[in-house]
Amino acid sequence: MPMVVIEDLVSLRRCLAPWRRSGRSIALVPTMGNLHAGHLALVREARGVADHTLVSIFVNPLQFGPSEDFGSYPRTLAQDRASLAAEGADLLFAPPVRTVYPHGYREQTRVEVPGLSDILCGASRPGHFVGVATVVCKLLNMAQPDVVIFGEKDFQQLLVIRRMVEDLCLPVEVRGLATVREPDGLAMSSRNGYLSPAERARAPALYRALCRAGDGLRAGLTAGEVESEGAKALADDGLGPDYFRVCRASDLQAVTTGDRELVVLAAAYLGKARLIDNLRVSLTPYNPVATVEKVD
Repeated sequence: MPMVVIEDLVSLRRCLAPWRRSGRSIALVPTMGNLHAGHLALVREARGVADHTLVSIFVNPLQFGPSEDFGSYPRTLAQDRASLAAEGADLLFAPPVRTVYPHGYREQTRVEVPGLSDILCGASRPGHFVGVATVVCKLLNMAQPDVVIFGEKDFQQLLVIRRMVEDLCLPVEVRGLATVREPDGLAMSSRNGYLSPAERARAPALYRALCRAGDGLRAGLTAGEVESEGAKALADDGLGPDYFRVCRASDLQAVTTGDRELVVLAAAYLGKARLIDNLRVSLTPYNPVATVEKVD
């Protein structure tokens, strides 16, 4: 069957109703469009875990700060529609702002995940994760999927959504999919299009710094040493470090003795782009634990 494209809530629920009545499962892939291979990997994952695949495209004004790129964020709906149809998505939900925020997004009831939303990207982009949690909560209520799928490149976002779903007792499984990378290691992102050719050549330094950090942790360096070296490496390679942190993977808290599942998270500015990436690190019982020495 050809992919269905819907823009309003009534039509969305009318389309989903017979799938539910027949007991067929639904997977949702929320996106802001300008789709790349990473997004399409999420769609393929959705097709593998559910009977029907629903993709949303919505550039959410509530998660952009006043000086950020909401107005210039790339919108490529016709191209995205063709890509999703080729991947076998069943339904594209591409609502206008008035459908998602009928009373205006400034007057919208909001969802907040304290703690997790206030650190790392949340510290650099105040209010960002309130916007993310609010729109994802709305999409989950609109579509009521069995599974929702996100990429792990936005690792903090994934944990925010998982906490929100748990705290609000939402009946949906949250799945994360490993980051899809370019051949030189750069994490795929819609904002990579902001990079000039010279900036694009420097951008893989972010992933290289993360890989060196992982090697350092496994070799017994402290989190503080790894953070300091990582930020310096980014600056040396021409990137503007925002943060470079080693955290406990389960909740992004400081690493303590006995923690084995870690994540190194980094954000850096390069030209007009703000790049983010992360690397999971599993320490064996024989590795010394990398306890945090705080780097301001």
